[in-house]
Amino acid sequence: MSGGGRGDDRGLTVRVKKNRGLKASSRRWLERQLNDPYVRRAKADGFRSRAAYKLIEIDERYKLLKKGMRIVDLGAAPGGWCQVAVERTGSTEADLRVVGIDYLPVDPMPGATILEMDFLDDAAPARLLEVLGGAAPDIVLSDMAAPTTGHRRTDHLRTMHLCEVAADFAVRTLKPGGHFLTKTFQGGTEGDLLAMLKRNFAAVHHVKPPASREDSVELYLLAKGFKGRREELGAEDEAPETL
Repeated sequence: MSGGGRGDDRGLTVRVKKNRGLKASSRRWLERQLNDPYVRRAKADGFRSRAAYKLIEIDERYKLLKKGMRIVDLGAAPGGWCQVAVERTGSTEADLRVVGIDYLPVDPMPGATILEMDFLDDAAPARLLEVLGGAAPDIVLSDMAAPTTGHRRTDHLRTMHLCEVAADFAVRTLKPGGHFLTKTFQGGTEGDLLAMLKRNFAAVHHVKPPASREDSVELYLLAKGFKGRREELGAEDEAPETL
């Protein structure tokens, strides 16, 4: 299973007829789905969502996923990113390398364990590491977004909170040299998050893969090269004690 070629995405535009039981906004969403080439490609390639191509495109640009890596996927439903991670790390039932988590149910997937629990639960971080056999992950992925309320500012703040929680998990658990990729939204309030990532990683990039819809405010933050936690640094790097 792979991204494959784009194929011929031309053709007739599908229109959804107006009917009394379907809201205009729902009709527009349905038309967009039916006419989205990434939705068609996902079905043809066996991916559970079009979001798989966002990770594929980011990975092809930045070369993140490698055989044998351990991956944590936060907000995994419906499983598209886990599918890509399993394929590119070579994860199997006998040598599990991919663990995901979501409060929504996700169909079982060969080569991955997906926990059905809220990542914000206090027990979630330890449970994720337990499934990985206690080993530090090489990459933490987060495609989490808060359920929308219709109020753009509120939705942005709630999703930024998820970004911050995911980033905190990454710097607490990642292997030195590891990477962190998270979804965010364009538009302010991310200064503190960016500062934290720049302190802890060698490089931070803003990425909008082609699979992200042009009219979407969705954006991804990629932090590469985790510098390691203070307790992992040599004694000469520790701040001197004061009397």
